[in-house]
Amino acid sequence: MVHIVGAGPGDPELITVKGQRYLQEADVVIYAGSLVNPALLDLCRQEAKIYNSAHMTLAEVVAVIAEAEQQEKMTVRLHTGDPAIYGAIQEQMDEFDKKGIAYDVTPGVSSFLATAAVLKQEYTLPGISQTVIVTRQEGRTPVPEREKLHSLAEHQATMCIFLSITMLDTVVRELIDGGYSEDTPIAIVQKATWPDQKIVRGTLADICAKLKAEPMDRTAMIVVGRCLDAVYEPSRLYAPEFSHMFRRASQ
Repeated sequence: MVHIVGAGPGDPELITVKGQRYLQEADVVIYAGSLVNPALLDLCRQEAKIYNSAHMTLAEVVAVIAEAEQQEKMTVRLHTGDPAIYGAIQEQMDEFDKKGIAYDVTPGVSSFLATAAVLKQEYTLPGISQTVIVTRQEGRTPVPEREKLHSLAEHQATMCIFLSITMLDTVVRELIDGGYSEDTPIAIVQKATWPDQKIVRGTLADICAKLKAEPMDRTAMIVVGRCLDAVYEPSRLYAPEFSHMFRRASQ
């Protein structure tokens, strides 16, 4: 059996209980070495075989797993964050299906959610935004025209932008061209929940200059939207005059 596991955003304690158990039981572990915190490997049994997929092709990953399956060994394919977002797991699962390899997926904590936690920020504030857009700037992986940042910016939603920090100038230009004003707040978080996490806040007008003074690498998450500095409407959930199935409104 192959278990595809989301490792969480970095803090080793943010892996799920199930993911932790699979790591502790695994005979073979293939981890995304460029992003996964290596401290998680301390959970593995001493005799477990560990592979760093940063140095492997898809065919090599599948070959290791196929061999483990033939030997009736249990494999953990360890991905950063939640593997469903920019995890490139679909092509792996398709190969497993072709080869008749049984697998399941254990979700993890995505870095865009860990970023909200370290910013102490709710992305969906009443009267400000009830939509969160998870996206990326086009790079070597193309983005459909309808999903380019300038198109998505028209919605004025909270936007969490992955894999784009090295193209920040382009990101800012696209967001402004799409409709965000230059005073729109933006926060950039590098390695959220890691010991060396870094946070820079600004506006679309000044964030590029701030990043030149405080450089960040490709593991940074970009968050943009009015939720970051909003005067918002309180939720109706806890309003005394608001009834719902568990509570009657006060008179």
